[in-house]
Amino acid sequence: MIQWGFNINQPRAINLDKNDRLVADRILEQMPELEACIACGSCTATCTAGNLTSFNFRKVHTLVRRGEYKGAYEEMNKCMLCGKCRLVCPRGINTRGVVLLIKQELGDY
Repeated sequence: MIQWGFNINQPRAINLDKNDRLVADRILEQMPELEACIACGSCTATCTAGNLTSFNFRKVHTLVRRGEYKGAYEEMNKCMLCGKCRLVCPRGINTRGVVLLIKQELGDY
């Protein structure tokens, strides 16, 4: 077999039908303003915990909305609840409330 110097990667498509989105749906029911999130990254850019640890609020929020909960609870425990993210959110989303709600909903995972 001839080696051309590249590999075929696994597909990176997300199968949302396979993921369990029950928790994500409960979170969206309780905080419907999350639908307004445009994933701009302002919350992550100003995050104090993100500057000190590997915490990335936008990434964890996206994973939870997809129904990929593995590791999200531990990541949310890194949040210092300082509120900087809420101050810079262009959509006015209560990100501190989102963190607390995600921690509450994912406590069993």
